[in-house]
Amino acid sequence: MSWESIAPLLREGLLETLGMILPASLISYLIGMPLGVLLVITKKDSILPRPKFNAVLGAVVNFLRSIPFVILIAMLFPVTRFVMGTTLGTRASVFPLVISAAPYVARIVESSLLEVDRGVVEAAQAMGSTTWQIIYKVLLPEALPSLINGAANSVTTILAYTAMVSAVGGGGLGATAITKGLNRGRKFYPLMYAASALLVLMVQLINVTGSRLTKRLDHRIR
Repeated sequence: MSWESIAPLLREGLLETLGMILPASLISYLIGMPLGVLLVITKKDSILPRPKFNAVLGAVVNFLRSIPFVILIAMLFPVTRFVMGTTLGTRASVFPLVISAAPYVARIVESSLLEVDRGVVEAAQAMGSTTWQIIYKVLLPEALPSLINGAANSVTTILAYTAMVSAVGGGGLGATAITKGLNRGRKFYPLMYAASALLVLMVQLINVTGSRLTKRLDHRIR
């Protein structure tokens, strides 16, 4: 295959991939961020202890995280068809991506918030800060570098998931590499390699950007 024939397919695959990871990442954080905060503040020794609620929420999050993504896609077929109107294509893939990524994001956020010095939280409590003030003025700002690093890891994970949706009729660079490249014979192998290289490049860009932002915002690094 010539570059002239590969470039349009790569461009199409890239746009489809971005069309999945951008909305999926945004919605996953809109769901996963509050869940992660709840997992932290409702712990037995935290600022809003609700042990039973925390146990149930943690169990739900762990259950969803434990299901392999490809199996989850198949399990969600009826729900995806109801919510998205179809189970095929780039748009339909966003729904299972969110369902799979949101619990992962919740645990990433929980881990980041747990890194905040407990003494800082206790000092805020001693000054009479409310639960919401502690969350927005102490926990989230203090954990921001770790949250950004976690966000980079989360987006990378979602990007990896997009490569799997080609197995069930999704689009993106994964479909470009497998369906349009590998499955069509040796003549199309260059397309497979080019799409795979582009995926690797995207992962590297996400990780480098996340690392630089983390270092810039981490007040502990001099």
